Amino acid sequence: MVGEVVETGPQGACDYRGNLLSVGDRVTWSMVWSCGECFYCKRGLRPKCERLRKFGHETITADRALFGGLAEYCHLPEKTAIFRVPPELPDFVASPANCATATVAAVFRNAGNMSGQHVVIHGAGMLGLTACAMAAAQGAKSVIMIEPGARRRETALIFGAHHSFDSNESEGALCGKVRELTDGRGADVGLELCGQPGAMETGVQLLRPGGRFVMAGATFPARPVQWSGEQVVKRSLQIAGVYNYLPEDLECALRFLSGQHERIPFAGLVEKSFSLREVNAAFDYATTSHPPRVAVLPQTGA
Repeated sequence: MVGEVVETGPQGACDYRGNLLSVGDRVTWSMVWSCGECFYCKRGLRPKCERLRKFGHETITADRALFGGLAEYCHLPEKTAIFRVPPELPDFVASPANCATATVAAVFRNAGNMSGQHVVIHGAGMLGLTACAMAAAQGAKSVIMIEPGARRRETALIFGAHHSFDSNESEGALCGKVRELTDGRGADVGLELCGQPGAMETGVQLLRPGGRFVMAGATFPARPVQWSGEQVVKRSLQIAGVYNYLPEDLECALRFLSGQHERIPFAGLVEKSFSLREVNAAFDYATTSHPPRVAVLPQTGA
């Protein structure tokens, strides 16, 4: 979501860094609202806040009627992590930042710097394509995309992937290709951004000893994943999960997009836009055509 400040409370409003906001400022904000004071917030796990609320995920109630993006207005309560959108960023680039780009920033924060690393990315949706661009920008030695869709594999190459393989290939074939590209060792880092159990199982096999595997796509029910605990231990693998993100990750996402959007065609990932009156058509289009993103423009309809 991206919006323009139209009103503030009697005490005014500030962004996440304490800078005063003014009517007319173009802003985005963390999808995750956290209190900053509970057990988890004080331990750096704001996405697990005991009072957690999520914009766009809440049931409409009398005191939270405007808590999502499919409306002309959105109410940002106190303690919302708000950031000004850099003026050079188009809305179509900035809007996905407080979901996809910030999530990828959180994944990279957990995975570590990609400079000189062989990175395998599973899934070329919005998260995976963003991860290709971010890994390339950090100086990854090779960025390898694994994705079933031919069109998305081609797009991954535009977004920074050096190689792109079909995930429908056998695990043995994929392992052979990745080892060939990594001096026979395997990938330093694997990023699971698709939610498919098979990708998680194959992803661990593609790692070198001591490799790191970060998962962020498994956000919906699926069959249990089967790993060999012995192999995880004996190969000294590191496996981590990321769900939601910190305000600093959104800040990082905006900074990244500001520096890369003219070089990488992020705006093109929003394939079609709809007015608020056409919101059902927007969902139908997203469901049938499977674009990385569609846009709903609240100001064009009531």
